[in-house]
Amino acid sequence: MTPQATLIELLGRVGASQGAAVLVNDDELSQWPSAAVAAMKTQRLLTKARPASSAICPGCERDCVMPVHVLPGEGKRPARAFIACDKRGDTSRVPVPLTSLAQWQCGVDAVCGFVAASLGLRRSDKQSSSAGLFEIGVATGGKRSQMLCLQANGALALVAGSNPLPLAEAVEYHSGAYSLDGTMIRQLVDAATTADNRYTPSNAKREASKLDTQAMYAEWQKAYRDLYKKHKLKNKSETWYSQQIAKLDIAKGRNHSTIKKHMLL
Repeated sequence: MTPQATLIELLGRVGASQGAAVLVNDDELSQWPSAAVAAMKTQRLLTKARPASSAICPGCERDCVMPVHVLPGEGKRPARAFIACDKRGDTSRVPVPLTSLAQWQCGVDAVCGFVAASLGLRRSDKQSSSAGLFEIGVATGGKRSQMLCLQANGALALVAGSNPLPLAEAVEYHSGAYSLDGTMIRQLVDAATTADNRYTPSNAKREASKLDTQAMYAEWQKAYRDLYKKHKLKNKSETWYSQQIAKLDIAKGRNHSTIKKHMLL
């Protein structure tokens, strides 16, 4: 996965969460390009979040997601974390490394900050009057200036006037840093009107993107069913199935963790 594709993957998750912050653990970050992760942290697209309260149990091959219990340190004894397994008779407390609970987050505010920094905009301190639309700052084109907003309703898009631009299409990566295609943004601003309907963007591209995403998920689900029928007697884990699907063209660059979240729906 390239650094550009990695950020597009993260932005896709934020859009799918309707703007709510998405969490990424260190295990998943270790599978991303190190340069991409470093840039995301430096540019504050990823910020430290609270440790995870649940994790995949490492006690056996079932990969059960279980609550994590943390015992605080006492004296010279360091803090410890464990999962209390109730699925098997030969397992009780399963140790979990505290480092595996570390999480990072990305949400709408982080994305708006990245856009503003990339374009040199002064961040707006106002909230949009339209659900799912967040003001970023006033952007300038060759013909006019217009409030630039971030739409987070199924997919992230930059909006000027009534015109949306999928954010993923403007993302660039050069020399260890992320940026946005300034020419595309100026064209977006110049195509906008100066009317107050800037907060009512067209739904056409957004709906098309949602349909494409739903079709992709359906392909993952079909692939999972086909693989399960073929390997169900071999006790393969859900992680194993998602890893196999990630090798196929239908994965479209998504990693196995993302595929696992959607292949069972």
